[in-house]
Amino acid sequence: MLTFLPAGLLGIVITSLIAAFMSTISTHLNWGSSYVVNDFYVRFLRKNASGKEQVAVGRTSTVVMMILAGLLALILEEARDGFNLLLSIGAGTGLLFILRWFWSRINPYSEIAAMFISFVIAGFFFINGKMETPMITMAGHWQLVLSVAITTIGWVTVTLLTKPSKAETLNSFNSLIFGNESKFKGFGMKILAFFAGVVGVYCTLFAIGNFIYSNIVLAFSLTAVAVVCGLVIIKSFQKTGFAEREI
Repeated sequence: MLTFLPAGLLGIVITSLIAAFMSTISTHLNWGSSYVVNDFYVRFLRKNASGKEQVAVGRTSTVVMMILAGLLALILEEARDGFNLLLSIGAGTGLLFILRWFWSRINPYSEIAAMFISFVIAGFFFINGKMETPMITMAGHWQLVLSVAITTIGWVTVTLLTKPSKAETLNSFNSLIFGNESKFKGFGMKILAFFAGVVGVYCTLFAIGNFIYSNIVLAFSLTAVAVVCGLVIIKSFQKTGFAEREI
């Protein structure tokens, strides 16, 4: 960016990056405070809290999260540390977020347990890696494997020890999302569309980068793959009837 862009365009790009960062920060702060207020404070502590009280709690939690994020930023040595931390936290919950669409026994307690356990394990490995003499020496990919294994055992145990969600709630959700059809209708086509979407998004991103660096042949090749992936997704919508469904 510093090499190829002239001064004027460089200023515009830097401004756009700052705007993107600020947008992401504000989104996650609002998202986090809404979790604190709606899913914790109002649900468990003050069910009859007034709107003014909820706003005050939301503002307070936003400030607390900003302070904690600032302290964490002082510990992170490079952007990769933050990415690895997020990857470690999300790795343990990934299996649950997929299986909850197919295993109706999974309930909110399962998700809470998975997020908590995964967060604790990720925090442990993060702190362990910053120590002069780590308690455990383990490659990063094996840390992810261990995190997934422990988190999965934990949330499955919690799932089996707690009550399932009400049948009425599950039926209402399935009716809203899948209509009167089985969730497994056109399952193979949906899986194909999923992978086509992933490949299409990455090909689009890398195509843009290669256009910028004048790698025209590779850029057009990636664009062609992205177009094919888009056609596969459109075809899957037509075959599964998703395009005609009203939600």
